[in-house]
Amino acid sequence: MAHVPGKDTVLCISLAGRPGTFGVRFHNYLYQLLGLDYYYKAMTTQDLPAAVGGIRALGIRGCGVSMPYKEACMALVDEIDPSAAAIESINTIVNDAGRLKAYNTDYLAVRHLLEQHRVDPGTAFALRGSGGMAKAVASALRDAGFTQGTIVARNEQAGRQLADSCDYRWLAELGDLCPPMLINVTPIGMAGGIEAEQLAFGLEAIAAAQRVFDVVAMPARTPLIIEAQKQGKAVITGLEVIALQALEQFVLYTGVRPTAEQVAQAVAYARA
Repeated sequence: MAHVPGKDTVLCISLAGRPGTFGVRFHNYLYQLLGLDYYYKAMTTQDLPAAVGGIRALGIRGCGVSMPYKEACMALVDEIDPSAAAIESINTIVNDAGRLKAYNTDYLAVRHLLEQHRVDPGTAFALRGSGGMAKAVASALRDAGFTQGTIVARNEQAGRQLADSCDYRWLAELGDLCPPMLINVTPIGMAGGIEAEQLAFGLEAIAAAQRVFDVVAMPARTPLIIEAQKQGKAVITGLEVIALQALEQFVLYTGVRPTAEQVAQAVAYARA
């Protein structure tokens, strides 16, 4: 029987430009599995300051923050954890009795995935994107010892700023560059967007690469991941990122860490 929220139910939400279902299904599955009186709902907003004020005023326990709000939320919270302060981007807000503290579990997830996939820090890469999630990924690469990086971003100011902060170089377009690892941190390939069917990198660059990493999680297999797998490349998917960062959010909200088996069940349910 589905959990029916009551007056004492703890509410957690997410704020995204294009809300998805993964977080809703992942969190609510674990709440019910573990007998926690919590409920999770995905939302969007045209008034970010009012929405964050509502988290505080209504006693909402936690909030996941997705594009395009990751940087704009920085000025709206009371405290910023080192995981977010170093990269000036947040993806999680925790409300403790009206005091809002922000974290970045994207950064933590990417660091873990680089280790899990045993990616050699000597690998040169090109990262497309310059927003909040791009900061998290680039900073995770920098802190993991990756020194041969190129930030590809049409927004020169944001692209140069991100590249300079991580001691990488900036290019407006990839051009003839064909590094061994390609990383997409833009909405290209995201379901529901105007670029849903497009590739974040050209076929020549994909063919020359050894590994492709796409942080887009909807769909689980983006056009970029499908093409990379068709060419036999090693891949890291956005689904892996979203599952790990959602787990860390769950722990921050509830104080409970599910077992690996429980997490796997929640991921399978969230994808179904």
